[in-house]
Amino acid sequence: MRSLNIAILGLSITSSWGNGHATTFRGLVKELDKAGHAVTFLERNVPWYSDNRDLPNPEYCRLVLYEDLAELQSAHVEAVRSADLVIVGSYVPEGVEVCAHVIRQARGVKAFYDIDTPVTLARLENNDCAYLAKDQIARFDLYLSFTGGPTLELLEQKYRSPAARALYCSVDPDFYYPVSTPVRWDLGYLGTYSDDRQPPLEKLMLDAARNWPQGLFTAAGAQYPESVQWPANLQYLPHVPPDEHRDFYCAQRYTMNITRADMIQAGYSPSVRLFEAGACGVPIISDYWQGLDELLTPGKEILISRSAADTLAFLKELPEEERVRIGQNARKKILARHTSSRRARELVGYYEETRGS
Repeated sequence: MRSLNIAILGLSITSSWGNGHATTFRGLVKELDKAGHAVTFLERNVPWYSDNRDLPNPEYCRLVLYEDLAELQSAHVEAVRSADLVIVGSYVPEGVEVCAHVIRQARGVKAFYDIDTPVTLARLENNDCAYLAKDQIARFDLYLSFTGGPTLELLEQKYRSPAARALYCSVDPDFYYPVSTPVRWDLGYLGTYSDDRQPPLEKLMLDAARNWPQGLFTAAGAQYPESVQWPANLQYLPHVPPDEHRDFYCAQRYTMNITRADMIQAGYSPSVRLFEAGACGVPIISDYWQGLDELLTPGKEILISRSAADTLAFLKELPEEERVRIGQNARKKILARHTSSRRARELVGYYEETRGS
């Protein structure tokens, strides 16, 4: 396989503040670079990310920060025209116009990478998606989706995508692995606030904390409103930067995984936090959605909670040997199937498949 020239127009690679896109792009681009491919990452220079950059100068790609759509369309058009593969990510500012620009200018394979597929499809149906138009799906050669399963058929049959393929989130094992650190919390959670995730977080974790005052809990993430009533035995952290995620996970006996409502409905939508925590060997307590058991086996590699009582039963009653074993089993599965290097190979494979069709 020859080296590819790849252009990615994504939400952010320089800042992980309030988004899960940056860590996904970092792992993927790093592995593409390692495999000999040249990547240009084009990112809109917006204040909320420019004020919170934890990777201002990534070493594994050429970074282009552009100020507005006009600059992208004029000063950086050659990056799109000359690329073998051009990828537009979900949630890019003025994304409909960016997609139109790429569709018009790209000469190589054109792909849309949806890190928010169920949310995107719900917004398309409501005609309020600002980063992708319905008729643009058929004009991309590839639709790369964080969601697998039946959603891929929907994209091809209803929206006329020539090729919808799962490109799940992933983890970089160079950064996420078990470390010996003092355990500070019985259960922790890492995730940006969203209206639809808050009720299950309350039900499965916060109520568990309230019902077990002796337990120690933590939740970390941006954009939580002041109206959230945190239990007295829970430590809230507004932000944990990526280079501290590993230590954050490893300081927990268990970690909590909560899924957005649209993603539960679609199924087959693993969170990047699920793979990060699992790679650290920390046992995961999760809500349930269709397809989860195809990624991690319940009871063996992950624990499923449907109530605060379920959560507390795991925290208080599961033997220590079994707790450790579940974490080790998940780590083994994730390192075999869900690393960034695996995703980079899958992406190149999809490119080859498209070019050969």
